[in-house]
Amino acid sequence: MLRLKGEKLMQCSKEFWEALDSLVEKSEVIIDRPKGTAHPRYQNFIYEVDYGYLKNTASMDGGGIDVWKGTDKDQKIDAIVCTVDLTKRDSEIKILIGCTEEEKEKIYNTHNNSSSMKGILIRRY
Repeated sequence: MLRLKGEKLMQCSKEFWEALDSLVEKSEVIIDRPKGTAHPRYQNFIYEVDYGYLKNTASMDGGGIDVWKGTDKDQKIDAIVCTVDLTKRDSEIKILIGCTEEEKEKIYNTHNNSSSMKGILIRRY
């Protein structure tokens, strides 16, 4: 088993976030599900934070990499959510851009409100 310690672990973590920064900087963020709108297939689900994807990227579901875009004035990547969806039988990451603590809580709850989907929130270093 690979075990990273101290400085090496921090370097890998830093490089991960820098890679995400680069990906977002070089991509167009498309918000196709604005805050307050219903999910296209689940009309009872209302988005509490803007949701979309990075144009010309790829994720496990065949679409672009998912993003949650918050209202914080600093529109920086501050966390990701790693999800497991037992219904779709997939796993993905969702990039959180400029989300307040309240928005992060809403996003976390969104990905943990059913027995078929679970997510973990990973904060930036």
